[in-house]
Amino acid sequence: MGERPEFQQALTERTALIEQLLDIGAALSGTQDLGTLLNLILTKSREITNSDAGSVYLVDRQDPVPKLLFKAAQNASIPDLSFREFSIPLTDKSLAGYVALTGETLNLPDAYNLPQDKPYRLDRSFDQMISYRTRSVLILPMQNLQGEILGVLQLINRKTDKNIILNPENTLALTKPFSEWEERILRSLASQAAVSIERNQLQNSIEHLFEGFVKASVQVIEQRDPCTSGHSERVAELTVRLCEEVNQVNSGILRPYYFDDRQRKELRYAALLHDFGKIGVPEAVLRKSKKLYNEQLEIIRHRFALAQRGLELEKVEAKYQLLLQASHHDHSTAPDCPHCQQVEQLDIHFNQVIKRLSDYWQLLQAANEPQVLDQEPFAELHELSQFSYRDIDGELKPLITPEELQQLRVLRGNLTAEERLVMESHVSHTYEFLKRIPWTTHLQQVPTIASGHHEKLDGTGYPLGLKQDEIPLQAQMMAIADIYDALTAGDRPYKRGLPTITALKILKQEALNHKVNSDLLLLFEQRQVYQVLSHSLDVVMKLA
Repeated sequence: MGERPEFQQALTERTALIEQLLDIGAALSGTQDLGTLLNLILTKSREITNSDAGSVYLVDRQDPVPKLLFKAAQNASIPDLSFREFSIPLTDKSLAGYVALTGETLNLPDAYNLPQDKPYRLDRSFDQMISYRTRSVLILPMQNLQGEILGVLQLINRKTDKNIILNPENTLALTKPFSEWEERILRSLASQAAVSIERNQLQNSIEHLFEGFVKASVQVIEQRDPCTSGHSERVAELTVRLCEEVNQVNSGILRPYYFDDRQRKELRYAALLHDFGKIGVPEAVLRKSKKLYNEQLEIIRHRFALAQRGLELEKVEAKYQLLLQASHHDHSTAPDCPHCQQVEQLDIHFNQVIKRLSDYWQLLQAANEPQVLDQEPFAELHELSQFSYRDIDGELKPLITPEELQQLRVLRGNLTAEERLVMESHVSHTYEFLKRIPWTTHLQQVPTIASGHHEKLDGTGYPLGLKQDEIPLQAQMMAIADIYDALTAGDRPYKRGLPTITALKILKQEALNHKVNSDLLLLFEQRQVYQVLSHSLDVVMKLA
């Protein structure tokens, strides 16, 4: 005996509904954006029930007074209805508020005719504003596994046919109440939606937490090295903007490259944290602004003062000895008196030595500046290194030590070879620190990208001496941003910031020498990526 057609049709519909719910579950699990997620929940709920309209509310308990946040709305009969998020107090006076507070599902055949013994009422002002008639309403709480109500799902006007366009005149004839079967199905979907919302909120909380960690890490770096304050943020802005410009390229070598939202976030984190390894660099090296440390210069200054005082005492002693010798012999006051001439010669000699000492001090101060030296100061520095003085114990010592001379003879910048190696080690420290963080799948390349910003395309960079094919393109972008900001920043005590045109010339020379990527640099210049820093400065000034 065969099955009745009605039974077979019902079975087919329910099987299709179960498959639809499974598809919805998969869609909810794969949606990352909260707004997209809420609209997906609402769309699928309306499709299952043939609902003309609906809305989603989320419960906000962050403030002392809880609120309902109106987060999503849809209306098939008024598709152009503008939506604006707003909040209402969480009380049992509204339909959604009542459900959010009690956890009770409301299945109302006609929202205009509600029981008088209930506290809730429909606010008809919205219907009046858009010329609509709300009739059948199904309102369900969205609860997580712990029973906490995260939000409310509200469906309006179950239509007799999904293709109907409702108006206030035909609503009563073309709508019907929601069935118990639909209510059960929607309860299941609402619970599933709550889990997805909670997962989304948890993910946002984790990302917010990590964002705070990154900002705190950058602040730690800047507190140790205040002269580069803002460098990490500027490099991040430049790098991300360059990445966005790469996405727009539709020809040439860069055409195959495209970075999605997750990859751009990964790049931003890598850029913000690219100098975090400086936390492992000694503060004296990190903050060094001249070739000599401030403490060294102060000690040398005391040596010069002691040397000058010693010369003055020697001159007085020598004059005394001459006068003492003269007192034991007859002498004349004539101009050609031999003792007078000797005293004059002593004055000339010691004045010349003291003058030379003063010149040496001026030379030392000039050589202490982190600028390129020519050959002449090298010879004079060698002379200075031969100058000796007597310390307070009477011992003969060099005015400057061999170590101090080595520092003063640095050709470029302010760091010795040993100090530069210590400074360069910050890249290795960055990698070692970042690789200890359990990055998610989408952020796994942060340590590699961050630690590659000092690599050069010809293999002369550090720390690994990688060549072009071995360096991630993201790190090649960051290298350009890092060099540009280092050249143009005006907050370094050891150099002045260069104008953009000069910085670009230096970068072009680097590209010609196969140090940085010439295609990325051309894009950087043509699209004026550096203008993003001017925009950021304008925003800061307006906020100030």
